[in-house]
Amino acid sequence: MTTQIDYYELLGCSRDADGATLKSAYRKLAIKYHPDKNGGCKEHEAKFKAVSEAYDVLRDPQKRALYDRYGHAGVNGQGGHAGAQDFGGFSDIFESVFGEFMGGGRAGGGRAGPRRGADLRYDMEISLSEAFHGKSTEITVDVSSLCDTCDGSGAKPGTAARACNTCNGHGKVRAQQGFFVVERACPTCHGAGQVIADPCGDCLGEGRVDKTKTLTVNIPAGVDEGTRIRLTGEGEAGARGAPPGDLYIFLHVQRHALFERSGTTLHARMPVSFTTAALGGDIDIPGLDGEIHTIHIPAGIQSGRELRQRGYGMPVLQGRGRGDLVVHVDVEMPRKLSPKQRELLEAFRETETGEECPQSTGFFAKIKAALG
Repeated sequence: MTTQIDYYELLGCSRDADGATLKSAYRKLAIKYHPDKNGGCKEHEAKFKAVSEAYDVLRDPQKRALYDRYGHAGVNGQGGHAGAQDFGGFSDIFESVFGEFMGGGRAGGGRAGPRRGADLRYDMEISLSEAFHGKSTEITVDVSSLCDTCDGSGAKPGTAARACNTCNGHGKVRAQQGFFVVERACPTCHGAGQVIADPCGDCLGEGRVDKTKTLTVNIPAGVDEGTRIRLTGEGEAGARGAPPGDLYIFLHVQRHALFERSGTTLHARMPVSFTTAALGGDIDIPGLDGEIHTIHIPAGIQSGRELRQRGYGMPVLQGRGRGDLVVHVDVEMPRKLSPKQRELLEAFRETETGEECPQSTGFFAKIKAALG
């Protein structure tokens, strides 16, 4: 019974083997026992199933942990029991290891056909105000577009493409290499399945020509740096009538003179005179919404204090409401004093009790205690 043979022993690996070692061991054994190489031998088919079952368990970290702890009982019913998969399931494991050699070898594979057009990128700069309000704008792009002369068929008007004789219209050809069946794009039609005997004179059989297009881009309110807008079908046209790609607009938001942005929160640094900081007051600042917002400065505010204004920030993209505005206070000390101002400040200093600036009073008291 394959379920009673140790999986590590089946693959010839130690219990601490890494993933690469397990995969290499499985590759060698799968090639050795694959039924296509052994004329459908039942014994080799059973061995192929056994090593495939072992690799399927040991390549999965969760299944392997269960197997290491509980043995076969830990993985029965989770893809580790030989009866849980048919031969086709083990062939899928084989194909996942050997890649393209087995990927298209089955009968009934779909026709390759012309490839979808490429996606394109357009970088657009907008102001923070435009990001706040959103806008509709036009852009001009040079892009491969459907040929109007042949309607994208690539064939001269009045003619049509015919099925490729090399691949019989499938777009793929097969070749036997040992017991592998290799399937590749047809070298004659390059996967299209058709050939054009009389190509269109304007697009030379491609079905597309370079054009300059003007497109409208709608930018919603609340977009941020790196926001991507997709214009479906506005990318490069596919060859010979294949679907077009998409055009992606990448937005870059310019720096603002007053505000810095963090998500939906706006930050602004506000210098406040030392008299306003001491006595309190109101300061008006213009918002991105076009309104004048009054910021109340409480008396005795310190430099570095943050004042949060709810609902004054950026709009929520594709949502409701707005973020906050955070004002960072910088108390500014005067650089020049008139004689009168100096006289007033000197009089204030003479009346200081220490309670006006408790932090500085406490700091100098600590220095005095440390020196004493």
